[in-house]
Amino acid sequence: MTQLRDNPISPTVDFARDGVQHGFLKLPYSRDDSAWGAVMIPVTVVKNGSGPTALLTGGNHGDEYEGPLALAKLTQSLRAEDVSGRVIIIPFMNTPAVQAGTRTSPIDKGNLNRSFPGKPDGSVTQKIADYFQRTLLPMADVVLDIHSGGKTLDFLPFAACHMLADKAQDAACEAGMRAFAAPYSMRMLELDAVGMYDTAAEEQGKVFVTSELGGGGSSTAKSLAIAERGVRNLLIHFGLLAGEIDAADSVMLDMPDGDCFVASAEDGLLEMCSDLGDHVEKGQVIARVHSVQRTGSAPSEYHAKRSGVLAARHFPGLVKGGDTIAVVADVLG
Repeated sequence: MTQLRDNPISPTVDFARDGVQHGFLKLPYSRDDSAWGAVMIPVTVVKNGSGPTALLTGGNHGDEYEGPLALAKLTQSLRAEDVSGRVIIIPFMNTPAVQAGTRTSPIDKGNLNRSFPGKPDGSVTQKIADYFQRTLLPMADVVLDIHSGGKTLDFLPFAACHMLADKAQDAACEAGMRAFAAPYSMRMLELDAVGMYDTAAEEQGKVFVTSELGGGGSSTAKSLAIAERGVRNLLIHFGLLAGEIDAADSVMLDMPDGDCFVASAEDGLLEMCSDLGDHVEKGQVIARVHSVQRTGSAPSEYHAKRSGVLAARHFPGLVKGGDTIAVVADVLG
């Protein structure tokens, strides 16, 4: 059997030490402008005695901002005496992508959220994935990965969990999602879960909660407030912080199958016929795609495959063939 190499990332923090530590996950990276350089991934560890470990991440994709902002602010305020257990905070998980403002890494074009389990001797992105896979995830009991739509999608603000075969794990994930108390809560279907951080965490038996909190390549005061409240609520729910959960009404949504997704078959200019949060009926025209090659030609029409609420849409206005242009979710209550 081939033995996996050690990962080259070295932490400048001691994960076992009580107190508050701010440091880096240092990944050697030799390049033209620095022969002995490194990618420095910021990390904060807040530990106080025994108890569960929460691993909080943002910036899995570098053009999504609610997670990095909410978690960066948390690193400034969270005190050891407030914590029972350990909180590991990594606001800029794919640091090169965050610094470039791109979904994927500018170094190797790696999509971190499709790179698991990673490789200790692979590309920069694969090395980051491997460190999470074999070092950080095994430490964690609860994993929160905050996402939004980035530059090419816009979402209703929802916390999410996945449908899991292990019923106890499934229930714990759903309870965490509900505790987050976003305006919407989604039982989420992934069209392709291979290589995802989500899948890596769930296969290790972790409680995993994620989110989609808007999009368009920026954040708003409202979406950031949802993220900050949700993080605190989750830590309280799992016993890492004292206090009362800041409860809020949340509409429960479900994505049960592939009929939730509507994709464009051609390039063109997108006309949305419904807005996020609108109710749509099965068969209703949900979007049109207009040619930018000629005038006088009728647009292609795209219809909802099910009745429900418009939960996501392509962003901004130009689409390419194969792009998801809309997602319709069932409303459960």
